[in-house]
Amino acid sequence: MYHISMVRGDGIGPELADAARIALDRLGAGLEITDVDAGDGALKRTGSALPAGSLEAIRSSDACLKAPVGESAADVIVELRRRLDLYANIRPARSQPGAGGLRDDIDLVIVRENTEDLYTGAEIDLGGAAVALRIVTEAASERIARRACEIAAERGGRRRVTCVHKSNVMRISDGMFASACARVAAGYDVEFEEMYVDACAMNLVRRPEYFDVIVTTNMFGDILSDESSQVAGGLGMAPAANEGDSFAIFEPVHGAAFDIAGTGSANPSSFLLSAAMMCRWLGRRGGDAACSAAGDRLERAVRGTVASGKRTRDIGGDLSTEGFARAVADAL
Repeated sequence: MYHISMVRGDGIGPELADAARIALDRLGAGLEITDVDAGDGALKRTGSALPAGSLEAIRSSDACLKAPVGESAADVIVELRRRLDLYANIRPARSQPGAGGLRDDIDLVIVRENTEDLYTGAEIDLGGAAVALRIVTEAASERIARRACEIAAERGGRRRVTCVHKSNVMRISDGMFASACARVAAGYDVEFEEMYVDACAMNLVRRPEYFDVIVTTNMFGDILSDESSQVAGGLGMAPAANEGDSFAIFEPVHGAAFDIAGTGSANPSSFLLSAAMMCRWLGRRGGDAACSAAGDRLERAVRGTVASGKRTRDIGGDLSTEGFARAVADAL
């Protein structure tokens, strides 16, 4: 039995959480789910977007599923990434038949450094000017490069790692990142290359099928992963993992979408696919082949349901959030 903490979140978050329970109850992967309070609602109720009790509940669980939160996102997920040292943000982008992607052969993963860069929030207001501190270290760059190379090896296939940076402008910080990635990749059986971030942004539209694994810094990864998700079929189909050495949080790439909250029209696929990633992570960590297989089954059920024409409105269907979750449960 795995103890899973679930942040229900804000906006469409609670609807996604309810939908996930429908499918996960049918999956039979031995998941015991406990709701955890965090986000805008928690801030109003308790004065903290991440109450101490919620943090402890997440810490004591085997893994966390996190629905999107609202304006307090930085106080929730960014804080959790730092406190739990969840240094690897892993965002697959894979073509989904019927979801409206640019091509049918997109299958890439963006591996984003998750703890440094401009997202540390180290900013200073000088009155008429503002300064933001960009932090890049060799240690963090090397460990994210290792994770990217591991993923490329696990995926098989092209085994290509593309290091994305802007060292022609940020010569010290991005120069350090690029050098660290090249040094680590030399120890793996992977094809390693470098690409400037503007060229990568262009090529994700021009030839997204080229990419296998992209490794990059925090802010570049945040931007490029949204782009790659849209190219492959939209944020509604985009899962993500925040992994550390001993804990991980899984969440959809998209936000809380307050404009459609309560309408029952949100696509739960990204949350369900994140849950599939969670099952595979639990399986790898504990040597539990059954849990890993459950993750594969869940992903096949989600993708098969969409491919069969049973879809939510954002990708051309008419199913509600709950209706889609029940269709996935039936497929399971």
